[in-house]
Amino acid sequence: MPDWVTLFSSLRAHDIKVAMACTPQPITGGDISSAWRIDALDHQFFLKTGPVSAYDSFLAEADGLTELKQANALRIPEVLHCGVSSADSFLVLEWIDFESVSARAEEKLGEQLAQQHKCLSESFGWYRDNIIGSTPQRNQPSDDWLKFFSEFRLGFQLELAAANGYRGQLEKDGQKLLNSLAGFFENHSPEPSLLHGDLWGGNWAVADGNPVLFDPAVYYGDRETDLAMTELFGGFGDSFYVAYDRTWPLSPGFGERRLLYQLYHVLNHLNIFGVGYLQSAHRIIKQLI
Repeated sequence: MPDWVTLFSSLRAHDIKVAMACTPQPITGGDISSAWRIDALDHQFFLKTGPVSAYDSFLAEADGLTELKQANALRIPEVLHCGVSSADSFLVLEWIDFESVSARAEEKLGEQLAQQHKCLSESFGWYRDNIIGSTPQRNQPSDDWLKFFSEFRLGFQLELAAANGYRGQLEKDGQKLLNSLAGFFENHSPEPSLLHGDLWGGNWAVADGNPVLFDPAVYYGDRETDLAMTELFGGFGDSFYVAYDRTWPLSPGFGERRLLYQLYHVLNHLNIFGVGYLQSAHRIIKQLI
C-alpha cells in the first residue's frame, strides 16, 4: 500500500490538488503495478503506483504516451506527472471514462492506427529503452530491421528464457530459428513505423465514441508487429482489420510473419508468468522452423 500522506504531498507540490479527504479507489486489471482513481478538487485522475525502483519504468511509459500523442492519430491519455516520493514511484494521467466498444469504434481504431503507423523514423528502435510488461525492452537504434528484431526482440527473449531455466529443446530450436530468420524477409523491407508495442485487447478502450490507447511499449519497427499482437489474445473485431487494411494495406507475406512476431510476446509471457506458456512457445517455434 502506498504511503498516501507522502505521495499526496508530492502531488500537491506539483500542482496536482488532491482533495484533503480523498480516499483512493483501487482499479483492477493490472498485472504489474497498482492503479487508483484519485479525486482532485475539481476532477479525477488516474494514478499508477509502484516501488521506488519502478520509477524508470513509469518514466518510460510516460515518454511512450507522449510519443504516441505527438502523432496526433489516436486519443492518448495526457501525462500529468511522473515522479518518486520517499517510498513510492508514481505516474499520473488524466482520468478517462470508458464506454462499451462498438463496431464503429473498432473501425476508427483501424483507421487511426494505420495513420499512427505512417509516422516514421529514420531508424528502428527508439531513443531510450523501456519495458514490455515487466521485461526490459532494448531499443538501440538500427537501420537493419532483421538485425534489430533478431538481436533485441527474439534473441533477447530466448536468452532471458535460458537464464530463467528454459534450456534444452527450446534453446536449441530457438537458435535454429534465429539462424533462419532471413528467409522470412526476402521480399519484405518494412519502414520504421511508430508502434504501440503491446497492442492486446486490454490496452485499448473507447471514450466518447473514439478509441483510446494506453500502456504502450513504444518503439519504431515493422507495423506488422502491432497487427500480429492484436491477433494473439483477441479483443479486436472484423471492423478493425477491414478499416486498417483499407487505410494502409499490409504487405504480402504477413500471414507467414504473423506467427514470428507473436512469438516475441509468447516468450515474454513465458519469462514473466512462467511455465504455462512453455508449450505454446515450443509449438510456435517448431511451426516456424
